[in-house]
Amino acid sequence: MNVFASLVERLADLLQPIFATTATAAAIVLFTLLVRAAIHPLSRAAARGQKARTRLAPQLAELRKKHAKNPERMQKAIMELHAEEKVSPLAGCLPSLLQAPAFFLMFHLFSSGRMAGHSLFAAPLGDHYADALADGGVFGPAGLVYLALFAIVAAVATYNYMRAKRQQALAPAVEPGQPGAAVAAGMARYLPLLSFATLISVAVVPLAAALYIVTSTAWTAVERAFLYRDMPQAALVTPA
Repeated sequence: MNVFASLVERLADLLQPIFATTATAAAIVLFTLLVRAAIHPLSRAAARGQKARTRLAPQLAELRKKHAKNPERMQKAIMELHAEEKVSPLAGCLPSLLQAPAFFLMFHLFSSGRMAGHSLFAAPLGDHYADALADGGVFGPAGLVYLALFAIVAAVATYNYMRAKRQQALAPAVEPGQPGAAVAAGMARYLPLLSFATLISVAVVPLAAALYIVTSTAWTAVERAFLYRDMPQAALVTPA
């Protein structure tokens, strides 16, 4: 963790002539972009896997129907099909899992006070939204910084929601009699709303971590729009 902390500090020093008092905030944004660029190949692999699973959807539906009364045999047949087609059901989770250390770095650095004294305009990077409300209210100097972040997150969440609903409308429906139909229906209804949960995250974590979340969320929206542009029949729901 000290290596990553030193990298953020070094980036802040390099950006100081350009961004002055907001150099550390700019370093966090740049650090986030570097992290996301580093794991972009995994995101591309996850997209290929998602497209492959969509292509296999009719075969998977047939296997579920064929082995509906034998769940163990059904799972084995599905795993064999994935292995035969070289598709990993877990590939889509890797980009999110690999981002976790970077997020906790931002959370730790400013929760521990190691980089206290740095700010984004009038908002200290170690403070929370509650601190901004206590110091000037919603439209105070620090509150306005958070309002700008909330606006960005809300715009990205709305885009993700509309995209997810369009994709779900095109995706093949799960028949009520199939195993897991109720779970699939519930996920289809509520998963698109998870993007808006990012607003809560931004409000409760230190501003440094919130910057990481906002930057990463925006990257994810742009990245998925690019990677899945030729995939009209996939339900693409990923919370930031």
